[in-house]
Amino acid sequence: MKQTLGVTLRDADSFDGTESYLLRNPNLSFIALVNDIAVGCVMCGHDGRRGYLQHLLVLPDHRRKGIANQLVQSCLLALEKIGILKTHIDVLTTNQAAHAYWQSQAWQLRTDIYRMSFVSKGSENV
Repeated sequence: MKQTLGVTLRDADSFDGTESYLLRNPNLSFIALVNDIAVGCVMCGHDGRRGYLQHLLVLPDHRRKGIANQLVQSCLLALEKIGILKTHIDVLTTNQAAHAYWQSQAWQLRTDIYRMSFVSKGSENV
């Protein structure tokens, strides 16, 4: 993830934080392998009603080969199997490549809501 422009990692993306997320959301996140080397990944979870995708990325040399689409489809199918039919993804306003990708995939930009966050204690980089 650190090698991919546009992906912002926070303290919550530590090894322990990621492990906790994956354990809380089993069988929903995916890795793309080429010759046993990870070239893409996506994290996926839910709150019981809505799905959430995070950190979809494909290494630059492997883009435009359908890997991102396969990763997203895997998540959406896994969510559908547990009854979750609506999924969200947050994209930084500065990540133009991600904007173009999601719009090309028929995802709708929401202009009717704002995301607000609260940090109870510790670093603002949570």
